Amino acid sequence: MAGEKDLRTLLSSLAPELAETRFVFATSEDASRFEGLEPLMLYREDEGVTAILEAEKAAQNGLDGVFPCRRITLKVHSALDAVGMIASVAEALRLKGIPANTVAGFYHDHIFVPERDAQAAMHAIQSLSDQTKNAPD
Repeated sequence: MAGEKDLRTLLSSLAPELAETRFVFATSEDASRFEGLEPLMLYREDEGVTAILEAEKAAQNGLDGVFPCRRITLKVHSALDAVGMIASVAEALRLKGIPANTVAGFYHDHIFVPERDAQAAMHAIQSLSDQTKNAPD
């Protein structure tokens, strides 16, 4: 299952889905700090380990989470080497002044946007998809 590479197909099939959960980004020098918290993602950088986790779990465990956000999953199965999809989505969000942090999974891409901008981001992404579907070949 390699995923889709054609940009037009990808954009017309984005099918964004907004998670109800509020997430934050947190960091620690020790990945074990996140054990039992079920983070969506852990990423090791030279400076420390970054985790994306539920805001409530972070607060309950004394973690200083930043960037309160919501996750938008692009339900299209994009190939890991697809070109242009995330750039196109990022541009649609940039035009609306919405910051975004993206994470690529094997099957889908996930975009974390400020909680206050979640609905506007969904609209911008869906509009991009609709415009692509309706564009002449």
